[in-house]
Amino acid sequence: AMCQSEARRGPELRAAKWLQFPQLALRRRLGQLSCMSRPALKLRSWPLTVLYYLLPFGALRPLSRVGWRPVSRVALYKSVPTRLLSRAWGRLNQVELPHWLRRPVYSLYIWTFGVNMKEAAVEDLHHYRNLSEFFRRKLKPQARPVCGLHSVISPSDGKILNFGQVKNCEVEQVKGVTYSLESFLGPRTCTEDLPFSPATSCDSFKNQLVTREGNELYHCVIYLAPGDYHCFHSPTDWTVSHRRHFPGSLMSVNPGMARWIKELFCHNERVVLTGDWKHGFFSLTAVGATNVGSIRIYFDQDLHTNSPRYSKGSYNDFSFVTHTNKEGVPMRKGEHLGEFNLGSTIVLIFEAPKDFNFQLKAGQKIRFGEPLGSL
Repeated sequence: AMCQSEARRGPELRAAKWLQFPQLALRRRLGQLSCMSRPALKLRSWPLTVLYYLLPFGALRPLSRVGWRPVSRVALYKSVPTRLLSRAWGRLNQVELPHWLRRPVYSLYIWTFGVNMKEAAVEDLHHYRNLSEFFRRKLKPQARPVCGLHSVISPSDGKILNFGQVKNCEVEQVKGVTYSLESFLGPRTCTEDLPFSPATSCDSFKNQLVTREGNELYHCVIYLAPGDYHCFHSPTDWTVSHRRHFPGSLMSVNPGMARWIKELFCHNERVVLTGDWKHGFFSLTAVGATNVGSIRIYFDQDLHTNSPRYSKGSYNDFSFVTHTNKEGVPMRKGEHLGEFNLGSTIVLIFEAPKDFNFQLKAGQKIRFGEPLGSL
């Protein structure tokens, strides 16, 4: 009887071993790679990384049913020198294209990402000397009317990934995937020029940001796709008093990647602007991404992003409050604030009274000037 049962189970065992083969082979492969030096490891891991991104996820589903989990894709992806590639892409974007080549190159980009050139201030494609100028194209003044009835408007074109109240010092980058509020904004600095209120050591980081009794902390995440308008504007009337620049990775921040890598926004390079609005603390964070190492803030000439000098886990502070300017940089709602060099993510974190309401739906498309929420 045992022999008959083993005979019946023979095909099943062979099938299970065959299905386990990719997992075993990958483990052996990674074991060999781990014995190499760091430069050699990165060089040899690139083909595996490319393979993972070329294989459709549908082809991996049968393997996942038998217990194969490609967790190593995260480590392989992080090994790609995205900062170096982004700097190289930036150099390529600044190369002036021949006049005859501009229309076919830009037309291909327009067709691929669905760009609406009728909204551009200059519709003639020959006007843009290089890809960088095309990415940073301006809009016609009437293309984005700024809503005056709501207190907070969208600072950019994009897609709403998440919004709502901040709970337990955790913020959702997409539904079900969170990141630490303190890791994202950086530790509280007890200096007079920062907009943080004094708090005891037992208080949570969230409570340290809320400066007025009865207020709550809110957040909103807007993803800018490559075809979107790449400038961002002031979402409300507020005063910027401090800038914190986090050098970091430049991984893709598209929604699929945001679901895949926990605390993705905390790993990537970002510029955090903090200050005050009429209800207390207000912050806008521009998060860099692959090929978006260049984040520009118009009134901050000292900011240099995606610099070759990169110290992991470090950050650079700069205060706009001086002896001659004791308030900071005043920004009006809808005023030009900065720009990306392709597309990325804007994260708003601010305090407001408990009756503040978002007028949004997760996943909806939004354009600069349209309302986010109001009291």
